[in-house]
Amino acid sequence: MSPEIKNLKKAAQRILRAVKKKERIVIYGDSDLDGVTSVIILDECIKNLGGKISEIYFPDREEDGYGINEKALFYLKKHSPALFITLDCGIGNLKEIKTAKKLGFEVLIIDHHEVLDKIPEADIIVDPKQKGDKYPFKQFATVGLVFKLSEILFKNKMSEYLRRNFLELVAMATIADMMPRVDENERMIIEGLDYLDSSWRPGIQALFGLEDLKSLSLLQRVNKVNSVLNIRDIEDNLPAAFRLLTTSDKKGAGELAKLLLEKGFEKKQRIKEIILEVEEKVFSWEEEPIVFEGSSDWELVFLGVAASVLIKKYQKPVFLYKKSKDESQGSIRAPAGFNAVEAMKTCSDLLITYGGHPQAAGFRVKNENLDKFKERLFKYFR
Repeated sequence: MSPEIKNLKKAAQRILRAVKKKERIVIYGDSDLDGVTSVIILDECIKNLGGKISEIYFPDREEDGYGINEKALFYLKKHSPALFITLDCGIGNLKEIKTAKKLGFEVLIIDHHEVLDKIPEADIIVDPKQKGDKYPFKQFATVGLVFKLSEILFKNKMSEYLRRNFLELVAMATIADMMPRVDENERMIIEGLDYLDSSWRPGIQALFGLEDLKSLSLLQRVNKVNSVLNIRDIEDNLPAAFRLLTTSDKKGAGELAKLLLEKGFEKKQRIKEIILEVEEKVFSWEEEPIVFEGSSDWELVFLGVAASVLIKKYQKPVFLYKKSKDESQGSIRAPAGFNAVEAMKTCSDLLITYGGHPQAAGFRVKNENLDKFKERLFKYFR
């Protein structure tokens, strides 16, 4: 018998029981494209199975940082007791999961990020990188895990129509999250890409119909669309990507797609400005093993892209952060061969939260610990 992803069947059984018993279900997803598409697939699965979602919640990275935060938990406690499902976050939220449990939530985590020294005290955890998971392929985006979950939920009797819809989203988000195009990822991407041009989703039709994209190849269009969907535009606590990919209003979808494209041009300009500001300080870290810079004027949502540009140029890990009154939140990008998560494990006593992938991660730190954090990182990477 071939190995299975640890707890995936258990997660499906728990969701089916919640649907059958009409329990309250809260879905908490990361606000990037992997998190958003994972939420859409699970939400549509549960609705098709006859269930109802009490609330869908996305943290605003600019205000709340990455992952589960206590402000959100206290806002959501009105739904408790409920099955609380986290998608594309949660594996690093040890303290927050304890709080969720105290508030009466039963917690199911579905995540693909690196497991830290400990795992949260959740009721069910699905993460191929956790101890005891014997499934040979570990490099799924969360959306790939949720697609595999959907197949179990429908007992392999999912309609072709639904399957196609889900695979479009899987292809886009797996590419957006820069997961390796190998093995099961490649199979899902190839199949999903085939369906994009004939998608029924008005949001996808509007994005792929944008004039600026018409001369591009399919993969170039997907990358451009993914970039547009990553623009920060929040309404009723829902990111633009979620609103656009779930709308049935063709006219509204077209207007929102154009607005996001315009905001994309502004974003590009702002990222260039941040990169220039970092490079003006080049003399202070030219001989150092990493780039470590921050500012209270920088927008957190742009720092990952800025860091990606800088690592290509300087071939060293880049830690950029937005400084607020008491805390700083940061984005990290690292070249192949470096592991940002392992580096932060050695500084975990200084950090509020941290986590992600070896080459793309994030952190929150009290400002009083910033200098110590920087010194420890320099020492680690030297």
